[in-house]
Amino acid sequence: MSLRAAPLLLLLLAACDVNPADLVARQAAKSVVRPIVVEKLPGVPPDLVTECLIDNMSAAEISTIAQEAATGISPRSTEIVVATAQRPKAIECITREGLPLILNG
Repeated sequence: MSLRAAPLLLLLLAACDVNPADLVARQAAKSVVRPIVVEKLPGVPPDLVTECLIDNMSAAEISTIAQEAATGISPRSTEIVVATAQRPKAIECITREGLPLILNG
């Protein structure tokens, strides 16, 4: 990254009001959620569904799952992922974002 781009990046991050710790937790949680999605929801686009599920989890749920990125997937993580996948907003996101991908191959 050039030195000119760094201030712009910082400005964009500040405008988004994104906490770096939240980004790290979300990334760690994705590494746990994605394999669960692949196992429990075969045939769906796993990256897209993972994003929808993470976006529909509470901070506490993301934190719980993120902690397991180092220790492995527990039944509790699987329960959180499956429960989240049944939430109306998660279903709406998966349908809105994933259905075109599924239908178009």
